[in-house]
Amino acid sequence: MQTKKRILLAEDEDHLLEAIKLNLELEGYKVSTANNGKKALQIFKEERFNLVILDVMMPEIDGFVVAETIRLENSEVPIMFLTAKNTNEDKIAGLKKGADDYLTKPFNLEELILRVNNLVKRSLKGDDLKEFNSYKIGDKTIHFNSFELVNGDASITPLTKKETMLLKLLIERRNEAVSREQILETVWNYDVYPSTRTIDNFILTFRKYFEPDPKNPVYFHSIRGVGYKFTDQH
Repeated sequence: MQTKKRILLAEDEDHLLEAIKLNLELEGYKVSTANNGKKALQIFKEERFNLVILDVMMPEIDGFVVAETIRLENSEVPIMFLTAKNTNEDKIAGLKKGADDYLTKPFNLEELILRVNNLVKRSLKGDDLKEFNSYKIGDKTIHFNSFELVNGDASITPLTKKETMLLKLLIERRNEAVSREQILETVWNYDVYPSTRTIDNFILTFRKYFEPDPKNPVYFHSIRGVGYKFTDQH
């Protein structure tokens, strides 16, 4: 029997908490709930989750602080904010706290479920990748912890932290298009706004590293108007 995917839901409006919980359970998720930030952190420390959904304005401890606290202990679990705060500044603040998604109230339940499904799916891919700290592309092996690329002839190419983070993101989302916005959120964390050309240059570098023929890539693709995709059959 397949284990149910687990979600921690923290929301201080009882009717909304129950409505979201019911809909997530109908989708097959096991949902633990909290109506304040302090309780949410207590529950998070006791169980393992595939996703955390946080209201921002909660009693005891607000959602931003809860997210920051979770990120100190766990950099992998996806976090989604639900909030009435809907300005770009609020959204960027939330993403800087370590959130993977940000949905403003009022929202459509169907959209919430779609976003939840996508985040949980990504978390499961991350679990697959976490089983090892390296990944092989052709005859070259990326070592994520040491920021190194070991070539087929055993020579080593050092990787920058940004190169390693972008490689990991694209590999975790392999065979899917990853938008420029997602790359900005994950790799640059909105601290710097690189131009599209900057990200293009990273992709060009990866092609030089990995592609048999960089002008006809088989691994690293630019998707016009969307972003980038890493293709592999691992």
